[in-house]
Amino acid sequence: MAEDSTGRTTHFGFRDVAEDDKAGMVHGVFTNVASKYDIMNDVMSMGIHRVWKDALMDWLVPRDGQRLLDVAGGTGDVAFRFLGRAPGASATVLDMTESMLIEGQKRAEASQMAEKLDWIVGDAMALPFEDNTFDRYTISFGIRNVTRIPDALAEAFRVLKPGGRLIVLEFSQLPNDGLQKLYDLYSFNVIPRMGQLIAGDRDSYQYLVESIRRFPDQETFAAMIRDAGFEQVSYRNLSMGIAALHSGWKI
Repeated sequence: MAEDSTGRTTHFGFRDVAEDDKAGMVHGVFTNVASKYDIMNDVMSMGIHRVWKDALMDWLVPRDGQRLLDVAGGTGDVAFRFLGRAPGASATVLDMTESMLIEGQKRAEASQMAEKLDWIVGDAMALPFEDNTFDRYTISFGIRNVTRIPDALAEAFRVLKPGGRLIVLEFSQLPNDGLQKLYDLYSFNVIPRMGQLIAGDRDSYQYLVESIRRFPDQETFAAMIRDAGFEQVSYRNLSMGIAALHSGWKI
């Protein structure tokens, strides 16, 4: 088992790796898939990820004047939706992978919304912002890739203003064992092959599938959000629990 300089390990998919190594490995995955990331999301989820992101916005209820921080914001999907609903708001898209941000800035929405958008390379576990800066914090399909999830949640709490809100959209666990097995069959057999066919990268999508299975279930993750200091924590299952939205408030 690999260890970092402090002897700490974490998981990279189903492999145990040194904590110090994970961020670079995740960076490699998303650098490899950046140019095909959006189309692969559509193919893997049959477009349902768009419905899930709309559900996030429905629960978030964007308002003019709010400042959004979208962490692991990649190609800007969530930020574009936020500004589309609240044209008088502003959004900062932060991602550790510069090539993902570059792909996002190529999209038509990026030029249309340029005055309201910032694109920043940064780490979810060490955000480059002052305390009490943002009204809303979102992270979609990114929290499971963070080396130390509690550190990322603590940083979310720190940069949110009092009265600020966190919403996490992430793949989760189906409550029915039979349905979970069917979903796993699809995930492990189909998605890596799609990755090879569309993005020319089977290994990265094998990791993504494994990382989904390693992520905590809904109740466990809700407890982690509470431990970070958030209150009124709740969640909503999407597509029977294939994904879930988690919400918490900095009171």
